[in-house]
Amino acid sequence: MRRRDVMTGGVAMAAAAATGATEARAQEPAADVFAQVRRMAAERARRPFEPVDVALPAALRDLSYDQYRDIRFRPDKALWRAEGLPFQVQFFHRAGRAPNRVDIFEVVEGAIRPIRYDPALYSFDGPKPPAAPGDIGFNGFRIHAPVNRPDYFDEVCVFQGAAYFRALGKGQIYGLSARGFSIDTGEQTPEEFPDFRAFWLERPAAGAASVTVHALSDSPSGVGAHRFVITPGEAAVFEVDFELHPRKAIAGLGVAPMSSMFLFGPDRSGAPAEVEDDYRPGVHDSDGLAMANGVGEHLWRVLDNPASTQGSRFDDPGVRGFGLVQRERRFAAYEDLEALYHRRPSLWVEPRGDWGPGGVYLLEIATRQETDDNIAAFWRPAAPLPALVPRAFAYRLSWGARLGEAAGLCRVVQTRSGAGGGKGWADASDAASRGLRRYVVDFDFPVGLPTDLKAAVQVSAGEARNIVLHPNPEAGGLRLAFELAPGSAKVVDLRASLQAGGRIVSEVWLDRWTAPRQG
Repeated sequence: MRRRDVMTGGVAMAAAAATGATEARAQEPAADVFAQVRRMAAERARRPFEPVDVALPAALRDLSYDQYRDIRFRPDKALWRAEGLPFQVQFFHRAGRAPNRVDIFEVVEGAIRPIRYDPALYSFDGPKPPAAPGDIGFNGFRIHAPVNRPDYFDEVCVFQGAAYFRALGKGQIYGLSARGFSIDTGEQTPEEFPDFRAFWLERPAAGAASVTVHALSDSPSGVGAHRFVITPGEAAVFEVDFELHPRKAIAGLGVAPMSSMFLFGPDRSGAPAEVEDDYRPGVHDSDGLAMANGVGEHLWRVLDNPASTQGSRFDDPGVRGFGLVQRERRFAAYEDLEALYHRRPSLWVEPRGDWGPGGVYLLEIATRQETDDNIAAFWRPAAPLPALVPRAFAYRLSWGARLGEAAGLCRVVQTRSGAGGGKGWADASDAASRGLRRYVVDFDFPVGLPTDLKAAVQVSAGEARNIVLHPNPEAGGLRLAFELAPGSAKVVDLRASLQAGGRIVSEVWLDRWTAPRQG
């Protein structure tokens, strides 16, 4: 199973459709929709888990991927278009590649009404519309609003596939995805993929800058209630409230999880052999994990496509922010006119309130193709959540460029490594024979910093040798170079920073060396 298959609905994961309890509330007054969704989550968590409704008429169940793409929502039928409101909503059809049903409701002045499936909402360019299908529901939806210019409704975000959603800042195209929550990501036990079961869309007022979406999610381990207040712009911002109601004790909760792809970058040392014949200098949706920890450090962890799956944990009881970032924004770093990787968004999480003890987790999965989402990041509580005891989290998600950075610090611009090369260093064959690895880390240099900087390099095993910090007049900024002698170690974690007067004045650079890929 590929993670990206789950996002596109290609795998019929275990989940459940909204039950009669959801339908019964469709006509209730809705003074506080989120409070209702939280009560529904609590009620559902006390009942056994029910699989999602994937039953479809045969004409829809057997559609190929290309046939499914020939079913298109008619923009003139978009929700709120006739009212001339600042947001519009289009709905995804269910079919063989996207079988999961979600029920969708509109909230208007405190009243809730169901949005019913109707074939007239779609154009069927290839397949025929189903004969008398009834209300088969939808597979998800997307929200549009003027972002790049005032006279056109751009896509702002998409909710489709399990509990996945994506969003865009100004001038961007879709890349990494977020999730409502995750269970056992990167653990030895099979990962659970919670599903959104129902959504409530609050009709925005004329001239509104934001739109509010409520959601109910479900999985064998727990039920989630979600509120998203979505504001498009230069960066798309989601104010998120999430309350989880565990059916059973949960040790492997992922809060604010996200999934991305990293095949290779400028340092191809650990990449699979196939990429050596790739014309592009880089292929990735994100190139680093950025973190702002509770002791005031800003961390930059280089992403890797490892020889085998690896996990990293960054314990931090006071995390101030984290996210998967696409820092390299030059087209020349990718040379891909189709994928346009330089326009993929970064995603930054900022907790609201105290999340308590826990840490940021990073999962890197070995892959040989760019269609796999092989990178995951999330925050995990230090202690398991007990059954039937709700736990609430609040946070902000920002989708855009230049996120996760701190003003006034030297920013990591690029990381490269190799077996040798350069005047005064061992040549490649000699370095390889001695197991040496040379690292070159480029930093920018903000105005106002002292010039007498020193580099500090630490390694978890082996030895860091020949540490050199000098100006980089060709590109601007500073270049840190050193050799790693791993010795007999199979894995070495590396940490480096620039310091002045005993304080850190740069991002803290993190990387992991692993023994070379075999085969």
